[in-house]
Amino acid sequence: MTDWIGIKRFACLVVLSLSTGLAIADSVVLKARGWLDVDSGRINEPALLVIEDDRIKSIDPEGELSGMTIIDAGDLILLPGFMDMHTHLASTPEGDWAHRRVTDSTAYYAMRSAFHARNTLMAGFTTVREVGAPDFVDVALSRATDKGWIDGPRIIPSGNFMGTTGGHCDETAYKPGVLEFGYREGIADGPDELIKAVRYQIKHGAKAIKICATAGVMSFEASPGAQQMTDEEMRAVVEEAHRHDAKVAAHAHGTQGIIAASNAGVDSIEHGSILNREAVDVLKKNGTYLVPTIFMWFLEYDLPPEIDAKNEYVKGFIDDSMRLAISSGVKIAFGTDAGEFEHGRNAEEFAALVERGMSPIDAIRTATVNTADLLDLDDRGRIAAGLLADIVGVPGNPLEDIRVTENVQFVMKGGKVYRMPE
Repeated sequence: MTDWIGIKRFACLVVLSLSTGLAIADSVVLKARGWLDVDSGRINEPALLVIEDDRIKSIDPEGELSGMTIIDAGDLILLPGFMDMHTHLASTPEGDWAHRRVTDSTAYYAMRSAFHARNTLMAGFTTVREVGAPDFVDVALSRATDKGWIDGPRIIPSGNFMGTTGGHCDETAYKPGVLEFGYREGIADGPDELIKAVRYQIKHGAKAIKICATAGVMSFEASPGAQQMTDEEMRAVVEEAHRHDAKVAAHAHGTQGIIAASNAGVDSIEHGSILNREAVDVLKKNGTYLVPTIFMWFLEYDLPPEIDAKNEYVKGFIDDSMRLAISSGVKIAFGTDAGEFEHGRNAEEFAALVERGMSPIDAIRTATVNTADLLDLDDRGRIAAGLLADIVGVPGNPLEDIRVTENVQFVMKGGKVYRMPE
């Protein structure tokens, strides 16, 4: 019979470690009511996971527990740490977002990013892909979290998002001479300049590349869906990025831009707001992931009239587009556009997927095995021996009620406990 003594003593140690996420011991046992096997879609009860250093050593072991320290997560169900493929940790919906680049310093962006990173981790997201942050603050944040200087998820940084002059990735609505960006800031025209921009982002630490294939909503161009990068420009970006083993994420709302970006070889379409059968067939043929950002469209925003009109226009396509993509079997990876809403609410995207026809287990897969596949990461996305001990706990069965994912009460990243149930 397993010896559970010492739990209270361990709980005190956990409290002391929470502020820094320190590991309690080289080898511990994580105990809970059950754990989700995302491949089979089955919850196994009880959960007994042996964690050694930053990895899961074994599951439901026999004869290994004597004398080991116990982490008791109580009545929770354990899942792999969630992954969000579309975050902007440096951004916030609060304040004068339209003029932030001329009012906020790089240091201020960095401090705000660190605050948002902790909120994101505590919400159960142990890996995120940052798809655009000014002045490489996401690169610095990634390194700081890796070193344990701050609490946050594992971060795949993109550096500055990239696009054409006057496009969605550029700063618009200013008089000439204000915020006139070039390739260093990700703004370039023509294949040669865009290749130079890719190389510059990677030189300074970007591990992924984000492009704006089409116009967008939260910028001051006229159309939210028009294709902005040419087919040739997108192919040049993809070829150069892939040469450096960097994935390419393409912001794309309009149908033709979605099709063009997929055919250019991008790894994921971000938003994918206006889909039709042709676009869905192209995504499936090319194996391009869709990273929908559904939840954020249905929040209330205080926007300038011209931007509010674009927002309402695109919003009108979201339900039909997402239902079509889900029912057609397009590969989908989890993304939220956190930064357009409060960081830490990321998990509300799960319910948005389920409400549009996805099963709860498939919704969970979008943020675990699918995101791991998109990123070519074989060390996370499942609870399995040998993988990173990135584990979250929720107070109920997510296969019966997907919204329990919005109430994460236990967070472990790399074998270190960051949150325990109260």
